[in-house]
Amino acid sequence: MSRPASVLLLVLALVGCSRQGPPTAADPAVGADAAPPGDPPPGMVWIPGGAFEMGSESGFPDERPVHEVVVRGVWMDVHEVTNAQFEAFVEATGYVTVAERPPDPRDFPGADPATLVPGSLVLTPPDRRVRSVFEIWEFVPGADWRHPEGPGSSIEERPDHPVVHVAWEDADAYARWAGKRLPTEAEWEHAARGTLCCARYPWGDLLRPDATDRQNAWEGEFPYDNSGGDGHLGTAPVKSYPPNGYGLYDMAGNVWEWCADWYRPDTYRRSPRVDPRGPERSYDPDEPGIPKRVMRGGSYLCSESYCTGYRVSARMKSSPDTGLFHTGFRCVKDP
Repeated sequence: MSRPASVLLLVLALVGCSRQGPPTAADPAVGADAAPPGDPPPGMVWIPGGAFEMGSESGFPDERPVHEVVVRGVWMDVHEVTNAQFEAFVEATGYVTVAERPPDPRDFPGADPATLVPGSLVLTPPDRRVRSVFEIWEFVPGADWRHPEGPGSSIEERPDHPVVHVAWEDADAYARWAGKRLPTEAEWEHAARGTLCCARYPWGDLLRPDATDRQNAWEGEFPYDNSGGDGHLGTAPVKSYPPNGYGLYDMAGNVWEWCADWYRPDTYRRSPRVDPRGPERSYDPDEPGIPKRVMRGGSYLCSESYCTGYRVSARMKSSPDTGLFHTGFRCVKDP
């Protein structure tokens, strides 16, 4: 988005914007959870409870209005769930992801049974500008978390890359197995802000401070020209870039991250102030008949000329039974 910040955001910046960070004794909705409640679980950091201003007046319409939200403290994974971590889950449980299962013929009446094979959506970048982003995606039989680009590809050399091609229900199954859960959208944004007040990105307001890359994103004209200037053309190993103020890595770029909430574009107009958990049901006016879950953080396919999904307030959505080439997740754990 290139529109200037609204008067509201300027005022918020002048007055301090929020109380993001440790809660105060005067706010009983939060409780005394500023300090970690003990030693951190392996691979997790404490995100203290507090109040913050959620959303953006200069973003997309579904990021409005900016509103104060109070969240409780949680433990959060320091990085996205990796291929190695997901593989341990699959080996322990025998779990089969959505992308590895044949589609149910009842969901595709009239379809040729021969076409109902396991697979997932993979980016097929063209060598030119396109009229629609739908032109750059292809359903590839055999594409799944073990074979990100389809048959013949492998994660053997990518154990520390974020797992992809996981549907929401796959991510939820992993989280339950690990004794964790997916973060709410409010918890995710609070954590992504990393103690900064109303900043555009997890590290501040400049996309490339000191001319250095702080995330894995598309550099060039999307979708046909990626210079790889940040060192990666696809996913990057987790922790490849500096962490934010809470010690979290890749809260911008690399892969989109599933959240627990159902998606609605008007969520912020009806959301409760304390510990919001999202709407009871989904509605996406672009596809009214398809329920959607929220995704956050952007991916390596986001660019300045395209989605800018790596902004901390940016929202995305997808059907929970869909795994994608650039979507993963991280978990939280209640104290």
